[in-house]
Amino acid sequence: MKVSALSPREFAQRLADGELLIDIHPFVTRLRSRVPRLTRELALMYAEFPLLPPDSFADFHIEIRLEGLLRRWLRPQARFIYDGKPAFLPLPADHALTMVEWGLNWCVASHAHQFLVIHAAVLERGGMAIVLPAPPGSGKSTLCAALMLRGWRLLSDELALFDMASGLVHGMARPVNLKNASIGVIRAFEPAAVFSEEIPDTAKGTVALLRAPAEAVARRKEPARPRWVVLPAYQAGAATALLRMDRAESMMLMAEQSFNYDIHGRRGFDALTDLCAGADCYRFEYSRLDEGIAAIDALATEAGA
Repeated sequence: MKVSALSPREFAQRLADGELLIDIHPFVTRLRSRVPRLTRELALMYAEFPLLPPDSFADFHIEIRLEGLLRRWLRPQARFIYDGKPAFLPLPADHALTMVEWGLNWCVASHAHQFLVIHAAVLERGGMAIVLPAPPGSGKSTLCAALMLRGWRLLSDELALFDMASGLVHGMARPVNLKNASIGVIRAFEPAAVFSEEIPDTAKGTVALLRAPAEAVARRKEPARPRWVVLPAYQAGAATALLRMDRAESMMLMAEQSFNYDIHGRRGFDALTDLCAGADCYRFEYSRLDEGIAAIDALATEAGA
């Protein structure tokens, strides 16, 4: 059964009781909250995800809990609770959706050491994956959203889960996080796209989530083999340019964007070396989304995807 099969009342009750288990393969998360706005937005953003029975095993147990009685009425705040313990400082209750998303990222990056976890977007076409590792502010999520809306299958916007044994990369097909000007850019790019409400004044500015396509969610269990490593860099007014990168340089940049590279030691080094050795590596400068997509599409067409 999908999240969308529940009525708003049923969804809110499950969430309030801590019986909302969402399959974000390769993980399951159990969610609990009584924040009304969060209830509405989770139901919208995760509508296509499967629900599991309340007694199922969950990898992550998350609660967004409103602070004390006074705080519920005067500048209400909420706190992220992991496994029954507070994990971060409280934030305004209106930020609850970002607390879930960023908190889930923290859960995966901090605990999922069966993977090499890389801060990167990942999309697939024709069985081949493009990995977009980049620091914040690079335009990674904007490019990821645009490619997703033009036929590339979303695996992940934030976390690439690299299986070092198989050489395949997994993703959870969770919503895409867009910030500030990128929100308006993607709204204009695809008016039919489904967004959460905008959340102003977060640590990253104004944030909105973009719902993943139903097909991406349905195929979230399908990993893909990395074929391209592309480091995007949005530059206002820049001409679109794909510039070949040395694989050794690409590998070191990927290591910088990995959350648990140091934990894996030599195995992590060898895994990233193999990943970059089997991929075409580029720097990618762009300012116009249509030109950027055309350049990425050309890579796929050339490879037969």
